[in-house]
Amino acid sequence: MSNKSKGSNAERELVRLFTEQGWRAVRVAGSGVNDDSPCDIIAAKSGRSGYTIEAKSSKSSRIYITKQQIQDFMLFSNNIGLTPVIAVRFNRQGWIFLNPLLIEDSGKNWVISLERALSHGKRFSQFFEEYLIQ
Repeated sequence: MSNKSKGSNAERELVRLFTEQGWRAVRVAGSGVNDDSPCDIIAAKSGRSGYTIEAKSSKSSRIYITKQQIQDFMLFSNNIGLTPVIAVRFNRQGWIFLNPLLIEDSGKNWVISLERALSHGKRFSQFFEEYLIQ
């Protein structure tokens, strides 16, 4: 399976997670391919704030994201008035959600380590707690 199809499957899994919790979520066509769609998913719930989500998954204990990709992601999120969120999944850890301001600068790229994700990130129910179905 190619990296592109693995990434697409991870994004679909994340959309299902939002949907199961009563949210509406859509994958953004062409995400990661061109400058016109600098996020992977847009999610919202009626009467609540919406989110742009950059989803990353890895077998490694570190995920690298280019500085340009994060800059475009943040600018896009701000321009459309949605809150940016980084969603990461490491093997056998499930999805962890982070504020983009919590990722680390490695010089050339931004990096999210498994250790940092576990210590600073939150699970779906913690991150989006106030928005879950009652």
